[in-house]
Amino acid sequence: MTATVTYLGDLRTENTHVNSGNTFVTDAPVDNNGKGEAFSPTDTVATGLANCMMTVMGIKARDMNYDMSGTKAEVTKTMASNPRRISKIEVVLSFPNPADNKTRKILEHTGNTCPVHYSLHPEIEKVVVFNWK
Repeated sequence: MTATVTYLGDLRTENTHVNSGNTFVTDAPVDNNGKGEAFSPTDTVATGLANCMMTVMGIKARDMNYDMSGTKAEVTKTMASNPRRISKIEVVLSFPNPADNKTRKILEHTGNTCPVHYSLHPEIEKVVVFNWK
């Protein structure tokens, strides 16, 4: 088992990672009857893409002796209706440390081929921008 999810009422859930015991709460967004006081379920999907990209890139960067510490991602999620769904995820990655062209190309390919990227529905538009110092 990976996680447990408990419905707390008022359109909120508490999510517990079984191995570590770490938790986070989700809340329905304001535009869907919620309070918008925490990540929505679709927010976690969108940010999951950036998390996964940075994780696999971090593994590859470590192998290449490139320091990705301080790299940041800005995530923008766009929703569509009928049916309500994520239609686009934009990820802008900003790297504080310079890298040569070969390192950039390898890390960009690694990020764009992460497991979450491949797991998202093909109709979800994925826009990824890499900003290198």
